Amino acid sequence: MIIKTNQDEIQSYLVDASNFKGYCETVFIPENEDELIKLVKSFYDTNTKFTISGAGTGLAGGRVPLGGVLISTEKFNNIIEINTKENYTILEAGVYLSDFLIKLNSIGYFYPPDPTEKNCFIGGTIATNASGAKTFKYGSTRNFVLELDLVLPDGGKLHLIRDKIFADGNYIKFQTDSGKSIQFKIPLINSSLTKNSAGYYLKPNMDLIDLFIGSEGTLGIITRAKLKILPKPEDIISAVCFFDEEINALKFIDEARKISYHYRNYNLNNTIDALALEFFDKHSLKLLRDSFPLINQNANAAVWFEQIISTGNLDLILEKWTKLIVKHNSSDELVWFATNEKERKTMEEFRHTISWKVNEYISKNNLRKLGTDVAVPDAVMIDFYYYLLTLMSNSNIDYVLYGHLGNSHFHLNMLPKNEEEFALGKVLYKSICKKVIELNGTISAEHGVGKLKREYLLDMLGVKTLSQMREIKLKFDPKNLLNNGNIFF
Repeated sequence: MIIKTNQDEIQSYLVDASNFKGYCETVFIPENEDELIKLVKSFYDTNTKFTISGAGTGLAGGRVPLGGVLISTEKFNNIIEINTKENYTILEAGVYLSDFLIKLNSIGYFYPPDPTEKNCFIGGTIATNASGAKTFKYGSTRNFVLELDLVLPDGGKLHLIRDKIFADGNYIKFQTDSGKSIQFKIPLINSSLTKNSAGYYLKPNMDLIDLFIGSEGTLGIITRAKLKILPKPEDIISAVCFFDEEINALKFIDEARKISYHYRNYNLNNTIDALALEFFDKHSLKLLRDSFPLINQNANAAVWFEQIISTGNLDLILEKWTKLIVKHNSSDELVWFATNEKERKTMEEFRHTISWKVNEYISKNNLRKLGTDVAVPDAVMIDFYYYLLTLMSNSNIDYVLYGHLGNSHFHLNMLPKNEEEFALGKVLYKSICKKVIELNGTISAEHGVGKLKREYLLDMLGVKTLSQMREIKLKFDPKNLLNNGNIFF
């Protein structure tokens, strides 16, 4: 067990990527599960609030303590098994996603949930049901979790296996590893969106394991997971196409999405079926031009897309994408196509650079991040985009707008120049969340609620539903000690 009390040594644990800052007196770093269990039991017995810390890449303040003590999972960093016969891996919660992906790639495998920030812990991605560009085809982290090992808030243990424990309609009852019985009713919640990480996953007849995925560490501490992995595709094409008008890019995404959804059901390999559909507005392109000077000077929007291809269908797939691009008023002369690993890495760098440039700006100006993580139904994606443009054009606050628009998922990042603009930005942020709720969208599609979005979750779900969710937390954590302040006030 490593224990840190020197404030100079623990400051890095008291902040996350949103630049939200907290405080505590002590950081505990258990080196195995036995140490973690003893630690948790001692906190439970002494009514000590404790926050679980991952790698600090979150954007909602979830790992940031506001008092109490902090437990870091950084020593839970072993990849225990990779099974290529049955396509699964077993690994601990503190394994870096980047290390895991490198290991998989070296043996010809991949893990589809791919959040932009790769220096996160696997446990954190499960706790927030993280997603990324390839979510458009493969879905979020939830689709790949087969088993979980958890330490409960009182120090008990729970091992969950998918397809073993289900709710009976809206009622669920089970026993922990020590024989403790837990039971509760499942409130009715609209969870129709393909991407949603706002509050607990709850639905009739649900698998119990899904409750913990996306629960942001409020119900138990993930120590180990068994995850599904996939063989690497035979090949992938990757492309960035530029448009002179944003509406053309949006309509291109809308049609590519519809084609992909339609033909995906037939499992065809000779038509458009996007892995990812990512959008960048003109302000994003302006911010990226220093790093990518070949960006077309007249471009006001760009779309990055990828698709799996197989031997023999490259020319056909390229032809179909090119026709779609031309149909929406771009041209093959305004497209960067990549068909080998080196070129694809450049495309991925283009995709990921915008995020760290935004974070760099926020850190440099010592402001909290004001970036939306909202998603709306596909049918209103374009209308919502222009709502955002109108809102921001009337504010005079600098911003960049990009996101996973294949899933109608928007990252509008405001770039305030001072505290006055930051205060106005918070007002605009709340307006955006209210609009999303009116459209039956979500205030958090992939980053979770943490401590920064609780008021918006309340607006989204209402007092009654949020209270019912909180009652579920108290079934596991009656003293409300674990990750206190996350999701609930």
